[in-house]
Amino acid sequence: MSELVAPQLVVNSRMIYFGWLPADPDAVATLVPDGLTPAPNHQVFMNQYVVDDAGQTSGFGAYSLTYIGPDLSGVDAPDGVTPGRWWTHYFNSSPVVRAYATARGVPATPGKTTIEVRGHRLIATTEADGVPVIRTTAHVGRTGDAVNKGQLRYLTRLDGRLHSGTYPFVAQPVDPFAVESVEFLEPDHPVYALRPADPLTVVWGFYSPRASFAYPGGESLLD
Repeated sequence: MSELVAPQLVVNSRMIYFGWLPADPDAVATLVPDGLTPAPNHQVFMNQYVVDDAGQTSGFGAYSLTYIGPDLSGVDAPDGVTPGRWWTHYFNSSPVVRAYATARGVPATPGKTTIEVRGHRLIATTEADGVPVIRTTAHVGRTGDAVNKGQLRYLTRLDGRLHSGTYPFVAQPVDPFAVESVEFLEPDHPVYALRPADPLTVVWGFYSPRASFAYPGGESLLD
């Protein structure tokens, strides 16, 4: 197999992506590196998604992923509204994708994500090294005519320098959609620092059974 090079394309993944206010804003702030600033409310993002078949990717193959971290201030996406984001954890099932991401400064580690939908109930479970660490429960409806689209911005650190990547996406969200609970199952795992406040306050989000995006990796130096 030839070496994977940027960009890489993923189509029709099953994706639940949303953000919340954290239980411990100070703990979230400590995860943001020097040179970057957390969002004023210290909100956290999380994306749990599954790529079921190798035919949905240009080279990655089938895989599942949960990534999570703090939203940032002052480094917005190209729309000038959506905040830039810093990955603190990146639980990926594929050695191929982990190697691609690690080469671009992403903190990729082994993990598995499953998404089960029965009727209107969605349960997404994230495992790290075989241990369930996060479980999301949501109420979901059917896809309609609406389309979410745009570009997201993720920051990484590589060789001591901050890199910025712009990631285009197109997703067909379901309606209705409501996150009912987000459970962090392992208090001793480092990802527990990002757990949501009680009561849960979701600040944005969607579920899409057909979410597509490109994976450019680090495109430019932040400075």
